[in-house]
Amino acid sequence: MADLFFERAFETPIGAADVVAMGMEKGCFAVHRAEWQESMLASDGCRLLCRFRGPDAESVRIALRSVNAAGRFWPGTIHEAPGVTSDDLRGANVIVERTFDPPMTFDEVRALAAAGAGCLDAHRVTWLRTFFSNDRRRMICLYQAPDAESVRLAQRRAGMPHEDVWAFTTVRPPTTAP
Repeated sequence: MADLFFERAFETPIGAADVVAMGMEKGCFAVHRAEWQESMLASDGCRLLCRFRGPDAESVRIALRSVNAAGRFWPGTIHEAPGVTSDDLRGANVIVERTFDPPMTFDEVRALAAAGAGCLDAHRVTWLRTFFSNDRRRMICLYQAPDAESVRLAQRRAGMPHEDVWAFTTVRPPTTAP
């Protein structure tokens, strides 16, 4: 199964209930074996990053089209910080978006980040997980931090390239009790 990411923007803010409702719109999801894993909703309700699992990118793309979802879609990989736990991931609250031109490998970016690790510590910022596009041009990192501004400052001081930094809340599919 492949990890696939879908970025979406909204002119009118949405809430967590709206995300769940969108996630429950099945369309052709079952037919194409596309599964919604989680979404990160910006604090202002105008941005959304969704993570899906599916047999391949085209299957998830078709499933998203079946519910008329429009946005930026890309296949990628997930990289977690050493020793990160499920509890740690539940504390993620800030996203850093990066775009690379020319493309970079994950190891190249990790080497840059290692050089600025002290800046993260100084601002009480902890890297937890990264979504890295297969074309090596897009990266979205999840952090736990006091606020988005702490992450922004740490990224600048560490010399890490970044496009945007924003606070979010994680929304997951509802679980059904047996």
